[in-house]
Amino acid sequence: MRYNLITLVSTSLILFMSSCNQQGKVENEEMEKSPFEEKVNEYANFTLTSDLSHLSEKEKQLVGVFIDIAEVMDDLFWLQTFGDKSVLDTISDDWAKKFVNINYGPWDRLDEMKPFIDGWGAKPDGACFYPTDMTKQEFDALTDTNKNSPYTVIVRGKDGKLEVVWYKDFYKTHLQKVEKLMQKAIELAENQQLKHYLEERLKAFQTDEYFASDLAWMDMKTSNLDFVVGPIESYEDGINGVKTAYEACILIKDLEWSNKLGKYIAMLPDLQKGLPCPAEYKKETPGTSSDLNVYDIVYYAGDCNSGGKTIAINLPNDERVHLQKGSRRIQLKNTIRAKFDIISLPIAELLLADEYKSHITFDAFFNNVMFHEVAHGLGIKNLVKGKGTVKDALKQYHSAYEEAKADILGLYMVENLINKGELQGVSIEDAYITFIAGMFRSIRFGAAEAHGQANMMCLNYFAQKGAFTRDNEGKYHVDMPKAQLAAKEWAETLLKIQGNGDFAYAEKYLKDNTVISKEMKSDLQRISDAKIPRDIVFTQGKKVLGLDK
Repeated sequence: MRYNLITLVSTSLILFMSSCNQQGKVENEEMEKSPFEEKVNEYANFTLTSDLSHLSEKEKQLVGVFIDIAEVMDDLFWLQTFGDKSVLDTISDDWAKKFVNINYGPWDRLDEMKPFIDGWGAKPDGACFYPTDMTKQEFDALTDTNKNSPYTVIVRGKDGKLEVVWYKDFYKTHLQKVEKLMQKAIELAENQQLKHYLEERLKAFQTDEYFASDLAWMDMKTSNLDFVVGPIESYEDGINGVKTAYEACILIKDLEWSNKLGKYIAMLPDLQKGLPCPAEYKKETPGTSSDLNVYDIVYYAGDCNSGGKTIAINLPNDERVHLQKGSRRIQLKNTIRAKFDIISLPIAELLLADEYKSHITFDAFFNNVMFHEVAHGLGIKNLVKGKGTVKDALKQYHSAYEEAKADILGLYMVENLINKGELQGVSIEDAYITFIAGMFRSIRFGAAEAHGQANMMCLNYFAQKGAFTRDNEGKYHVDMPKAQLAAKEWAETLLKIQGNGDFAYAEKYLKDNTVISKEMKSDLQRISDAKIPRDIVFTQGKKVLGLDK
């Protein structure tokens, strides 16, 4: 039976939002002292600003329009991850409201997605991309080939059967607002590369075809501004790991820092050849039209703003773009500095033996983050044997293994570049010790989040290999030779898991190796007792940037 598209979309939207919101009711009882005050205070506030004096008047106006678009992306992400958030208006506890807003729902993103509002059960694995009562058998039986598109939702039609609806139709009301704002942005854009990207991105919102706009974004080399916007990451899809969530990042380029980093992109083919794995797992050649730049971020919205905050960007995710042009690696300098100063350094001072404290440096932290992003472009995107991509083979576990690969290959690359004299201002000891300390920061993201899973696997692997030991006072000591060997072996393990694409093995390995030991649990409690923030939240917007006049 066929349906009128408008009727289908509106009916599906009502059904879908209802299914997402019928799990529970929010309690609205007043409490003398809110139990959520402490939870909110686990996130340190940081003001997102940047020097805009070098921007033209039109560029400053453009930033304001980008913020307007980002606010719509934020609303769209709410719809995707939670549903209609108007139900949250019934919460009377202001601290609870703040914590819900940090997490984009009643599930703690840095505590294994546990529900923290009474009456709410577990977050649906498929968020709001699929009906909450959908079975695997139903999905497998659905014959529409677009069901696995990153830009479709699965809904129930009037007859109760599964149907596929494109984002452009399902989120039409919000995207109409985006189209008008994008047209205004295109008129303001003075840089021709930025203008072309915005034109192609507008078409993408209208068609759900993002390839051309991704290529246009890859060619954007000379703009003072950057705008990462659209449905991009698939972390929210816990069923198939393919549905993308809306987000936006508004960026101001740091020309001085960016100019220092350009030389590393030309080294990518040689870095690929030197990976510590058999030849078949590094047979692809990474693109060299990638760029490596530093920006201040002045606005977060949607997916990148939920729970643990993004500190670097490696996009696009489309493997076709990687093979044709590579990817762009963007370091968010102001946020990286904030997380180092507020979180990583205090954790290192608490947990590491005093002899290592001089090795915990911002330069080491920055380089580890930077080469993590570079490392996303290394390894292989297609399976060693048979047909298909690594991403399709590993499904919902792809993100965790990809983050783990990027972590360890980033460290391996830093070590090699230091040995070759290409990277100054940081020692190998700085890189490794800062890396190990950083894992304790990231495992606080929890086992329900890809970055947390990646770091738990790595931390457990390093522990098994004797890369570090814990003394009776709870201080960690690093064995550098064992740590260096563990890094190479862990890199090879991950590259093989990805290249082989054995889903069953990958699933078992992840579940067996994301368990935190009693000692590590006690260390995490020490970090919490020391009131070291889990992450950061932002004061941001037009007023902060002086654009509200």
